[in-house]
Amino acid sequence: MFDLKSITAFTLSAGLMVAGAGAAFAQTTVPDPGHPRVNQVERRIDNQQARVDKGVSAGQINANQAARDDAKLAREQASLNKDMAGDNGHITKAEQRNLNRRLNAGSAKIHHQRTTGGKP
Repeated sequence: MFDLKSITAFTLSAGLMVAGAGAAFAQTTVPDPGHPRVNQVERRIDNQQARVDKGVSAGQINANQAARDDAKLAREQASLNKDMAGDNGHITKAEQRNLNRRLNAGSAKIHHQRTTGGKP
């Protein structure tokens, strides 16, 4: 009824469909490499999140400070997503400049928290 050649072809095509579906899911979480402005802002947000996490694990940032920093980074990510939705996955130079200005302030705050323990 079924020969080895047709079974092998079916198995191979089913495997490729599963692999293709996995690749499609993976692409939704990775920024498009063709949009450098979006990628630059995403990297900054990820970097700052990592700095907050390292500060918490090193005891330099307390839980309240980390919660505030996490909320601010979540707002910046939401702002980026909103800007991208308005331009088919892109952001303008002005939007990038505004996001970077706010991320600069957040970065300075994280640095201050990590070096002084949040004390004035």
